[in-house]
Amino acid sequence: MKNVRFLIVVLLFFLVACNGGKIEENMSEPLPDFEFTTQDHEKLSLQDLEGQWWLTSFMYTNCQTICPVMTQNMVDLQHALKENDVTIQMVSFSVDPEYDTPDVLKEYTQQYPIDLDHWVFLTGYDFETIRDLSEQSFKMSLQQASPGTGNDQIVHATSFFLVNPEGTIVKKYDGVGKEGLQEAIEDVKRIQ
Repeated sequence: MKNVRFLIVVLLFFLVACNGGKIEENMSEPLPDFEFTTQDHEKLSLQDLEGQWWLTSFMYTNCQTICPVMTQNMVDLQHALKENDVTIQMVSFSVDPEYDTPDVLKEYTQQYPIDLDHWVFLTGYDFETIRDLSEQSFKMSLQQASPGTGNDQIVHATSFFLVNPEGTIVKKYDGVGKEGLQEAIEDVKRIQ
């Protein structure tokens, strides 16, 4: 009987060890190379992010609906990971690059308790570029506001995405709900 228990313990240990550092992926989309501008007027490319895991989201500073919630959830995610001695690079793409200049993005970051050593906000492209990136790589639609219709909000992804060190999007999380936030925390802890 002791041998059977011992074998079960060894088998369970082996199964847990085999899953160490692995997450359940729900995407597999390679990102194209890019080079955009940060809130600090610096260039950031996909090549700069190679070799590290990173989380990303879409947002814009004039958003009156979902962006404040998503940004706060990213802040909560960053703080929860920091409490567990885990850091990960975060990248937020503006979907309103015409308005969201680096200076506007910098001002936006000052509204939140963000650790900017591990989080950048990107702009410096046209709307078509970010729409193509959103739709082709992240598989999420992106629609411009409709001036003159009373709809001045840009429709964009409300998800967070995990990108692996090779530059492939491997997981999508609900960026609005707390369950997606908790799942992202657990996954990042597992891969770090």
